[in-house]
Amino acid sequence: MYKTSEKSILVPVGSTPDAMIVVKQSYNLARLTHSKIVLLGVETSQHPFNQKQFDAIAAEAREKAEVPVETMIRNGNIYHELTKVADVLNPLFIIMRITEKLSPDKLIGRNAFKMVRQSKHAVITIRGEDNREGCKSIVLPLDISRESREKVDRAIELALMFKAEVKIISILEHKSKGEEVKLHIISDQVIKVMKEKGVTCSAEIRYGKNIPKLVIDYAHEVHADLIVIMTQEKLYISEIMPWNMGTTAQQLINESDIPVLSFRPMERKDTTIGVTPY
Repeated sequence: MYKTSEKSILVPVGSTPDAMIVVKQSYNLARLTHSKIVLLGVETSQHPFNQKQFDAIAAEAREKAEVPVETMIRNGNIYHELTKVADVLNPLFIIMRITEKLSPDKLIGRNAFKMVRQSKHAVITIRGEDNREGCKSIVLPLDISRESREKVDRAIELALMFKAEVKIISILEHKSKGEEVKLHIISDQVIKVMKEKGVTCSAEIRYGKNIPKLVIDYAHEVHADLIVIMTQEKLYISEIMPWNMGTTAQQLINESDIPVLSFRPMERKDTTIGVTPY
């Protein structure tokens, strides 16, 4: 039995050579958080398990990770088994390799969709083939919802962990003086908080309707290593960046070749819509 008090990074991997793409992403994160890496293989009726290949992946990870690496193998539904293991381990992060689009109507896409949308743990999705192992630049899409405070807190934690800078991006579909003023006020407050914590940051506003593309384009411009978003956000003002899973957040995860960290907002009894305390 695994000790839930141990910090861990959970990495579900297939028994294929490209699985090392996602496994390598766990090394630096595990070192910085003093966590062990747990490699999870799931055998299903549709996908026979290649034990030899899985063992080779684990052996390489043990050689290069410089942290403890453990393996687990389960049989059954990928989503159910991953969820059960995550509930036991309570990992700091789940790092997933995504090759198909997140979708509720495809087997692999459906499992990934459910994990990203419903997991109570932070999930980092990896789609690109060439990702740096460290993290020097974090993109933080920011709106005026109450939940944005949680994104700011998470971005500060990651920036301090990685010694990274944070690039804040806010997007409006149309130029609106009133909304611009709100975003500038919030951005200035967030920058002040981050600088007080010792985090280097900057912010800007852009305009357009294709929010995922604008965020990804900006992330490429600033050479970002990670984009931080939330899923299932319920509270937002007007139509400004409604980062709810199934719309903008899902599209961003589906299209981004830069790793995306997504997490669910805390459940709130207070349903009042308001501006973030920052």
